[in-house]
Amino acid sequence: MKKTINILIAGLTGLFSLSSCSDWLDVAPNTDVPAEELFTTENGFMSALAGIYITMTEENTYGKNLSFGLMEQLAQMYDKIPDGTPDRNSVYIYDTETSGAYNTKGVLANIWGSQYHSIANVNNLLKWWDLNGESVIANTDTRSMIRGEALALRAFLHFDLLRGWGPMNYAGSDEAKEMKCIPYRVAADHSKQPLLPAKEIVTRIIKDLKEAREYMSYEKDLDLSNRIEGRHFRFNYHAINAMLARVYNYAGMKDSAAIHARMVIDNCGLALENGNDNDPILSKEVICGLNMHEMKDNLSDYFAIGEKIGTKYYLSISTLNSIFESIGSESEDMRAKGTAFYRNNELQQAISLKYIDNDNEIIPLIRLPEMYYIACEGSEYSEEAAMFVNSVRNKRGISKAKDVTCDTEEQCISALNKEYRKEFYGEGQYFWFLKTHGITGTLAHSPTVTLMEENFIFPLPDAEVEYGWTEDEEGNLE
Repeated sequence: MKKTINILIAGLTGLFSLSSCSDWLDVAPNTDVPAEELFTTENGFMSALAGIYITMTEENTYGKNLSFGLMEQLAQMYDKIPDGTPDRNSVYIYDTETSGAYNTKGVLANIWGSQYHSIANVNNLLKWWDLNGESVIANTDTRSMIRGEALALRAFLHFDLLRGWGPMNYAGSDEAKEMKCIPYRVAADHSKQPLLPAKEIVTRIIKDLKEAREYMSYEKDLDLSNRIEGRHFRFNYHAINAMLARVYNYAGMKDSAAIHARMVIDNCGLALENGNDNDPILSKEVICGLNMHEMKDNLSDYFAIGEKIGTKYYLSISTLNSIFESIGSESEDMRAKGTAFYRNNELQQAISLKYIDNDNEIIPLIRLPEMYYIACEGSEYSEEAAMFVNSVRNKRGISKAKDVTCDTEEQCISALNKEYRKEFYGEGQYFWFLKTHGITGTLAHSPTVTLMEENFIFPLPDAEVEYGWTEDEEGNLE
């Protein structure tokens, strides 16, 4: 990435080498001003909160690897593989550093570290909010917004750690729910924290989100179609409900998931788009996203049109047709047309335009179609379930004559499997869909790859095992 941001990188004792472990609690994000000075003004709090969002646009997380980078490579969405890589399956080598290839082990360690850096900064902000918030931030709504967004961020960041290092098909068994996977950090200190069972992580995430929603309730009538205030770049009230829908769906709490998804659909002010000319990322459907300054330049190593398309994140036209169930460029699905992908017919290669023609410079974290898909899963396999998924398909240009049915769980998951890979191409959500639903086997668009359960569960980074909270074979804390 070509940008430079002056921002705190906050580490846990012994775990990260990106900053001094002795001073990160004394300095706030996006500034060199000591925290005890920064958090004496409302602008200081706002700067610290903005700084957390900025850190999330870095390559280690949502600026690459938790969006269009590693997550899409794990789902085999590209035909571009690193030079010197023996085969596509080498992306699933999690236990060995690999030089000049995917080096997935190193990438995962960086994701882990960066997520906990951001969480540490959130906790530091919350600590100072408790100390100074009431006396420093005069406006009640602004004070509520800062705490509400911080709590939502903490839940969001932990949830993606859970999705990566937690069990496959959490809702499928009690054993999965009991799997110890990650710490849930709520204090701004250097203390070691235990790996908690997945079900405890889910409980804590929901608790943070519910508390966040209470603080953000002053904007429950927010219309996200009004982009003037830029609330779609922050964890607004509707984004918190959308996250609750996502978490409940992950946990198999389908009724609660559907209720929250429908709340977002009915109240957020956004509508499904039926065209993607000059907006392949469908920015008007974004419930919550990140703003990446100078995106086109920053991401030119990965997405750019020209004779060097083969060095970017390209896919073959045959793979594109397989993903989108289309024939050449004649698909009726706008997500596969020239408004969404640049095709080089001579090379028989294509590349997504989502990060090339993106005038809003937005990295989507949650988009409206996901709420329709979650509502589909929560509609008990019925005509209503099919209505939700077909609503998206019809808006994307697929004729009603090709509507899917969702009368059984198998039909529903099969339809959603295809929709997630189409709708969220380049956004990092398809791999999580497969893991959440326990889907293994050969990928239709990548027949040389057969996914197994071990491909979906990331091992703890070496530094966490060495310096973090561990247990001996008898389960005693060391």
